[in-house]
Amino acid sequence: MPSFSYIDLFAGCGGLSLGLHNAGWKGLFAIEKSPDAFKTLEYNLIENKNHFDWPSWLPKNELEIDKVLKEYKDELINLRDRVDMVAGGPPCQGFSMAGRRKEDDVRNGLIRSYLKFIMYTRPKIIFFENVKGFTLQFKKNKTSVNEIRSKKKAYSELVVGVLTRLGYNVKGQMIDFSNYGIPQKRTRFILVGIRNDVAEKKKLDATYFFKKITQNKKQFLFSKDLPQNPKLIDAISDLLKSNGLEQTPDRGKKFFSGKYIKPQSPYQHFLRNGCSDAIPNSHSFPNHRPDVEQKFAFYLKAPKGKNLDTKIKEQMNINKHVIIPLASKKVAPTITTLPDDYIHYSEPRILTVREYARIQSFPDWYHFQGKYTTGGKRRVQEVPRYTQIGNAIPPLFGEQAGIVLNKIIND
Repeated sequence: MPSFSYIDLFAGCGGLSLGLHNAGWKGLFAIEKSPDAFKTLEYNLIENKNHFDWPSWLPKNELEIDKVLKEYKDELINLRDRVDMVAGGPPCQGFSMAGRRKEDDVRNGLIRSYLKFIMYTRPKIIFFENVKGFTLQFKKNKTSVNEIRSKKKAYSELVVGVLTRLGYNVKGQMIDFSNYGIPQKRTRFILVGIRNDVAEKKKLDATYFFKKITQNKKQFLFSKDLPQNPKLIDAISDLLKSNGLEQTPDRGKKFFSGKYIKPQSPYQHFLRNGCSDAIPNSHSFPNHRPDVEQKFAFYLKAPKGKNLDTKIKEQMNINKHVIIPLASKKVAPTITTLPDDYIHYSEPRILTVREYARIQSFPDWYHFQGKYTTGGKRRVQEVPRYTQIGNAIPPLFGEQAGIVLNKIIND
């Protein structure tokens, strides 16, 4: 089967690119403005896997899409009929239900940049991902994005309309990744566009993607000896703090990481395949104060898998909006960029970066770069490891999507 080329926009730490790599795609280049997230993508997919055929005209480092559009317009237009797919979606924070949905969030303007990139490159197919809030109307009903201005439409409808006018057969719908072998309740808006000439030649439309990925999921997971509906315990039960401690290799002397024990599930076997680390990467435990651990132990007595009851919060004088003691035999809730929203199901602590990665289906050989956490004003500039993972597309879903997208061109 031939290897098809794609560009990953707003690539983050490389979750989607890793999935596409495993599905047989070949990256042309990736655009990601965060130096922290790009370092992770670079370490794993550029240096380790040689996944990208990076063009000589484009710097191989973190890049802002608007700068690329401005400085390399001619080169992008020259890619027409040479690049098979543009994948990825603009940052979701402005649309996210987990925070304050703000229509005038500057990040929402990146929709315009995304559409301009599509207009320049004219790929055969488009794969776009965003949060559920992307499909909802804003209360203010206004936008500074002139090309998609409307008073009564959600951003998803506007994007569909523009892509249709650009000559694409488009379909978008919500997909819950927990139905695709991910131990996490994570619902995202997925949009697929097929250029009209390709759709006519292949005699298919964009609904093909959603039908096929649903049909394929059972056999896909079976072929990898993976469970159809893994639970949280299937993902992280071999990473307990009680397994023993070693000093964290890439952190200060005061931090310790957990040791490996034998894999406890097929899911763990799968994600540990190819990893030769003696100490799990990014499995450094937080240094909770004794009083914090006592609080966490108390939280673990509450019903698992749901936000702490308001009465308990009042009793403990807690102002935090979300604190969820995790349930071991359920899928995890949607993992966000805030690790202190979740308490481990059996130990009085928050999850480690590696446990986050397991829930998102990153393999253990995938090493995360940059700071573990950040805070204050630095939150705006820095993208630490937890945030990189919380923003990512699960590679296991990316692979399933990549297989179907491959078929759209190859069949």
